[in-house]
Amino acid sequence: MSIAEYLDDRLVVFLDVETRDEALNKLAATLDEAHKLKDRDAFYKAIIDREKIVSTGIGLGVAIPHAKLPGYEDFFISIGIQSGRGIEWNSLDGSHVHLVFMIGGPDNQQTAYLNILSRLTTAIKDPKRRLSLLNATSAKQVIELFKEC
Repeated sequence: MSIAEYLDDRLVVFLDVETRDEALNKLAATLDEAHKLKDRDAFYKAIIDREKIVSTGIGLGVAIPHAKLPGYEDFFISIGIQSGRGIEWNSLDGSHVHLVFMIGGPDNQQTAYLNILSRLTTAIKDPKRRLSLLNATSAKQVIELFKEC
């Protein structure tokens, strides 16, 4: 299993937004348009509710908003890339966010979720990969960067 298996061209978004909520809304809309969501409003509310608990801005210019809900069989990931100015996210290290990885899926597969999260965080700790993501110009380039993760 690699992170790339949860991605496709429709799930990579090159953002140009001002706020965290705009980024979250855009990624949720992207997932909905790709028919990954059963109920867009419920998913978006779960994402926002999770942000209220503690910021998903983990540092290094990265945020990993996530929601696990009943009724889903598989996990999915949408990636948002904000080149240039970052997004204020109230990140743990105070940095602005440039890379957003929105994860969704079933609420009853905690082990699978933790495996995805572990692979993803390991992959994005690599500064060369983060820079390559920020410099990517196509969804295919982005997905290629996760084929071995």
